[in-house]
Amino acid sequence: MTVIRDADARRSETPGGVMTTFASPTQGGASRSLWKVEAKPGAAGPVHDFDSEQVWSWVAGAATVELGGETYTVTAGDTVIMPARTVRRVLADPDTGYTAVVTAPAGAKAYGPDGAEFGVPPWIA
Repeated sequence: MTVIRDADARRSETPGGVMTTFASPTQGGASRSLWKVEAKPGAAGPVHDFDSEQVWSWVAGAATVELGGETYTVTAGDTVIMPARTVRRVLADPDTGYTAVVTAPAGAKAYGPDGAEFGVPPWIA
């Protein structure tokens, strides 16, 4: 059994938010990655894609999710299953921002909307 203490959690910051990795292949040897996303009010994530499914569950705040040409408004308690190879963007509510817990397979690779490979983000590695 592996225990990862809060003080040892890896934190990665991007213009879209702060990702705190709870478990991943390089943090605890997990076969799936699990992380928290904290987005400030009005933060806009990039338009991108992944080669594998992600499951996002909102625990605070609200967001607009653009996924595969559709737009969804989500709030705390909502979960969105984002299929692989589906372009997405997450926009934080301008008043509240959001916090979500996310999981994806280890080694999930990100891609630009044009198919350019960005690689495995540090919060998934």
